[in-house]
Amino acid sequence: MNEPRPGVDPKLLELLVCPLTKSPLRYDAAKMELISDQAQLAYPIRDGVPIMLVDEARSLDEEKSKR
Repeated sequence: MNEPRPGVDPKLLELLVCPLTKSPLRYDAAKMELISDQAQLAYPIRDGVPIMLVDEARSLDEEKSKR
């Protein structure tokens, strides 16, 4: 059985910005991440809660270098 994944409140998404650059974030529902294009970081969403810590973020540069 597949359990439904909790979503993120759209109003919360409007308020959140990258803690490093203060730039807007985009939501990647498939990967359950908030993406900062400016910082090239992906912040995880765990149990519907965005983890807005730079230390917890995944670098998008690493993903590009694997291709």
